[in-house]
Amino acid sequence: MKVAFLGLGKMGSAIARHLVKGGAELTVWNRTAGRAEALAAEGARVAASAAEAVAGAEVVFTMLMDDAALEEVFYRGEVLESLRRGGIHVSLSTLSVAISKKLTEEHARRGQHFVAAPVFGRPHIAEAGKLWVVMGGGAEPVARVRPLVEKFSRGISVVSEQPWSAHAMKLGGNFLITAMIASLAEGFVYAEALGVEPAVYLETVNKALFQSPFYEMYGKIMLTPPETPGATMAVGEKDMRLFREAAQEGKVKTPLADVFMASFHRAFEAGMKDADWAAGYLQLQKSR
Repeated sequence: MKVAFLGLGKMGSAIARHLVKGGAELTVWNRTAGRAEALAAEGARVAASAAEAVAGAEVVFTMLMDDAALEEVFYRGEVLESLRRGGIHVSLSTLSVAISKKLTEEHARRGQHFVAAPVFGRPHIAEAGKLWVVMGGGAEPVARVRPLVEKFSRGISVVSEQPWSAHAMKLGGNFLITAMIASLAEGFVYAEALGVEPAVYLETVNKALFQSPFYEMYGKIMLTPPETPGATMAVGEKDMRLFREAAQEGKVKTPLADVFMASFHRAFEAGMKDADWAAGYLQLQKSR
């Protein structure tokens, strides 16, 4: 199967590498050419433009930062025009529900298919091939791309035949991640103030209550911040903003999300936009 991959950041590079190792005939493109060249040594073909990458491809994966980056590549980069009829665009990014609906219509108008497949997991999870993928799209295109998605995932949830439903699901999941981070941050500050070591607090409540690898992982990130953030406060703010926008469209109130959004804005004012999403939230809580 001829596959194209657009967007080779930390997540995209790791996923593309699994596709190459899995035997896909892969063509890659990235605005920063150096990242694409790294995959060439592993068997991928490097295209000079996004349009060139998708020409002739049966499936195109995108892992682009946000709505704006995707629109720039697809419209200014003429990707929509270059993708053949019957081709499938699989978006792995966390996008807004609004652009997901727009892309569904744009692809359908050209006889193409759109499958939303946002992923849960940080870069090291992608490297291990253990992302959880949430899929939305027509039954036939989802079935066609599923063997490719399985190469970099530990599990797949098919939400519905509407692609935007998968993006709505991903935003809802990221809302819960922020809620977990916020509660851990407040709990750590509380524990330390009352003479309980935060690491002991984390180990105890997780074993006694949650038994969750995510509480363990994010808690450890918060207590021992990584040198390079896996995801930044800016990414968290973007996801919270998209969650609230989708909720507003559905006429749903979001009192917790409103509080989290205010915290992100406070972090930005404190110069923490590029701080780690989890570790930065704890730092913010300590400064209150």
